[in-house]
Amino acid sequence: MSFFEETNPEMDRYLEMHASSEPEILKKLRRETFQKTTQPHMISGYQQGRLLTIISQMMQPKNILEIGTFTGYATLCLTEGLAKDGKITTLDVNEDLAYLPRKYFTESECSSQINFKLQDAKEFLRETDEVFDLVFIDADKENYAEYFRLIKPKTKSGSVVMFDNVLWYGKVLEENPKQKSTQVIKELNDLVANDEDFENLILPLRDGVNLLRRK
Repeated sequence: MSFFEETNPEMDRYLEMHASSEPEILKKLRRETFQKTTQPHMISGYQQGRLLTIISQMMQPKNILEIGTFTGYATLCLTEGLAKDGKITTLDVNEDLAYLPRKYFTESECSSQINFKLQDAKEFLRETDEVFDLVFIDADKENYAEYFRLIKPKTKSGSVVMFDNVLWYGKVLEENPKQKSTQVIKELNDLVANDEDFENLILPLRDGVNLLRRK
């Protein structure tokens, strides 16, 4: 959920009305996510989806990694800028929900370029020797710092990495948080800010996106 969606819904509607429209397949997927899942707020929202698309279109990446597929909304946004000979690997561990992203990936014009894997992300990152142009992480927050450590060697100069939910509903302002997820998100934001190999900016979009570029 976005900050404005909760505190100023009129502003949130204004922002959506003045953003580019989403493709029909994404409209259908968004509706079905709200109809058939118990936590539809986990979906990358309309505004964030447009951000992912624009970044992907600017980069024209050949190799994208997504950690946390959910219903596949962000995946399809990222494919909008994928190079013709490129691919996206998207990881999740929720077998019960896998039917939904698979359905829409099959319908997508980029279906042959989407590699949907039911696999633990840490295991994947330790095993793969791939280097990624663009990485989007929106999964279990308690592993965010470890994901950053594992992903860094899989990037190159110019690679872009994005972590979602890095403001964590404002909980990052807590001085001594008791919640493990809050502790780890604060740790991630500190790690990134102090890593001289990256330049970054936290965008106050929805629940905060930490946007990193490898120098």
